[in-house]
Amino acid sequence: MGLNDKSAGELADLLQSRQIKPSEIMSDCLDRIDAVNGQINAIVALQDRDALMAQAKALDEQPAEGLLFGLPLAIKDLQQTKGIRTTWGSPLFADHIPAQDDLLVRRLKQAGVIVIGKTNTPEWGHGSHSFNPVHGTTLNPYDLTRGAGGSSGGAAAALAAHMMPVADGSDMMGSLRNPAAYCNVYGYRPSWGLVPVDAGFETFMSTMATDGPMARTVQDVARLLTAMVGPNPETPFGMPGQDYLASTTAAPDTLKGKRIAWLGNWDGVYPCEPGILEACEGGLKVLSDLGAEVEAVSAPYPAEKLWDSWITLRAMMNHGSKKAIWDDPARREQLKPETQWEIAQGENLAAAEVYQASLTRSKWYAKAHRLFDQYDAWVMPTAQVWPFPSDWRWPKSINGRAMDTYHRWMEVVVPVSLIGLCSMNVPVGFGPSGLPMGMQIIGRHGGDAGILQIAEAYHRATLWPQKRPAMPG
Repeated sequence: MGLNDKSAGELADLLQSRQIKPSEIMSDCLDRIDAVNGQINAIVALQDRDALMAQAKALDEQPAEGLLFGLPLAIKDLQQTKGIRTTWGSPLFADHIPAQDDLLVRRLKQAGVIVIGKTNTPEWGHGSHSFNPVHGTTLNPYDLTRGAGGSSGGAAAALAAHMMPVADGSDMMGSLRNPAAYCNVYGYRPSWGLVPVDAGFETFMSTMATDGPMARTVQDVARLLTAMVGPNPETPFGMPGQDYLASTTAAPDTLKGKRIAWLGNWDGVYPCEPGILEACEGGLKVLSDLGAEVEAVSAPYPAEKLWDSWITLRAMMNHGSKKAIWDDPARREQLKPETQWEIAQGENLAAAEVYQASLTRSKWYAKAHRLFDQYDAWVMPTAQVWPFPSDWRWPKSINGRAMDTYHRWMEVVVPVSLIGLCSMNVPVGFGPSGLPMGMQIIGRHGGDAGILQIAEAYHRATLWPQKRPAMPG
């Protein structure tokens, strides 16, 4: 077992006791990337080996201070990284090298990471399949004919293939939950506002996307989350964080007294390919065996109203944020069709439509939190289809039902994303064809510590990433 197989927590303990050095971790990490990344294409813009080794060696004799001290990390290619190419997967920015780091990157560096490169993502993060014209397609480490999900597909695949111990992701429409499910790892969407964004971003209106942590253990998720959280005084709606690592290390092995609502496929509205619901029910049995009371619950709100609200508000934000590109015909042509569709949807929105979408969102938030008065968590599938062929742009149908947009097949994540709930993808095992799947454990806004504790108890009972690693050796 190499250092690349260890968790961030295990590496931190070894560094603290000076049994290993950051340069040893870096060397092992880069060797693993050399061995497997060519097959998967998860890490892009990888930096020069000698330069990275020099950074790591400079830490060898320093005290191991910081939650992520000396750990190598490739940053999702939607975050700007000083001196390292940042493309958003777009040919418009194929050669863009930022002069400064985004806030999240600065925080991770303060926690001790060494940035080694970027992780691949779909163009502009649009779509749950990580391919783009700049860096190509990320493949699934469990089946190289399949995609790794998205938009944090590079991050999830790098974790599953043991190229790094933790990864940052971002999530608007399941963008870190979906690839975590497809790659048998953990992906956590925090309550909105817990992980802040940079000043200048449209934070007063754009409250449906958030950054979050990914890892092969829940404690590593909590470790990375603790480094990410805390208000940014220059942006609104920030939430105070806490030491989530402490809350998971003290998590009980029993869930006795916890009440879990199984929302399934929302009374059939969210079609799921055969075997997905059954796999999630296997995960529910684990929660039940740990002492939780699991109860099937009918859909608490009309799905079509949630969808209409979602696509309206999403279209408004995409049009607003990309209007300058859209208004330039030469640059517009370089946007992928799905992004063009998103912007076009927002071009002629009426104020009344946006108001109605916001009203639906407000009503759903209130209804959801009344349901949380009865249950400690909800559970739903993380995805509606198994990992699909890498040469598809997106699944066009589920069980014979046509998908009317490029992202409708991921509608199951919308109830969470629309109102900023916290949600952890946990692995639920593998289907008959050997492909991974996951389920969401969902909590009220601000209920992050409780969801992490439930997920940690589940992890101790299952250990799916450890029992079934991708690309062993």
